[in-house]
Amino acid sequence: MDDVAKQLIKDTFDAVAEGYDGRALRFFPDSATHMAARLSLRGDEEVLDVACGTGHASVALARRLPRGRVVAVDFSPAMLAQAHKKAGAAGLTNLDFVERDMQALGWQGRFDAAVCAFGIFFVEDMDAQLRRIVATVKPGGRVMISNFREDYMEPLRSLMVTRLDRFGVQTPPQTWLRIAHPEACRALFEGAGLRDVQSESRNFGYFLAGANEWWDVIWNAGFRRMVGRLPPAQQASFKQQHLAEIEALRTSEGIRMDVPVLFTSGIAPG
Repeated sequence: MDDVAKQLIKDTFDAVAEGYDGRALRFFPDSATHMAARLSLRGDEEVLDVACGTGHASVALARRLPRGRVVAVDFSPAMLAQAHKKAGAAGLTNLDFVERDMQALGWQGRFDAAVCAFGIFFVEDMDAQLRRIVATVKPGGRVMISNFREDYMEPLRSLMVTRLDRFGVQTPPQTWLRIAHPEACRALFEGAGLRDVQSESRNFGYFLAGANEWWDVIWNAGFRRMVGRLPPAQQASFKQQHLAEIEALRTSEGIRMDVPVLFTSGIAPG
């Protein structure tokens, strides 16, 4: 990832940090709880959370570590500030939040386990990034990532992308698609030397109350990077047109947003 791309991602997540924990994005804490459960922790481990964001996985892990500790890393100070607030509100004291680029982790062989929730695909060279994460874990420790399956948030996401294209906004490189199915995730882990690799798909979808809640998803997460390219007048026009087509999908239960997530884990060599 070059410096320009890295700064753009950092600026985006600094901007969305305040709204990142909103109800519209409740798949984040739900999937984090599932990830923490799948690690099968004893309760006394030291765990690294890479690209922790506002600390969904960090908090879920810390709750399962009464005698252990979580070290959580992110390069967005605004996201880390939210994570601090969340941990404090939960009364958790077994977390350390560190402002650090996930491409410069250090901590060779220190942790009993390491996780990266919805983060590894922001780095173009995911093979190298996974090796960096593996290097932080003791031999025999577990490494786990979560990422979106290729059909996540459909058809809402495709309608958004098509509408943005009509406004002249090109979709950035979709590097996340490389690991958007279980076979690719397993290949990534096996390529990093991990053993006993497992990949599970689980849907964390729900019904949105209406099109405005879909806008909360767009505006308070990574999609804002694309919509934010539009000048204010065009942005307002895009919002009006796009939300009209999303509202047309409403049923008596609301607007369905499926969020299929892949969880892949493996054991560090040695």
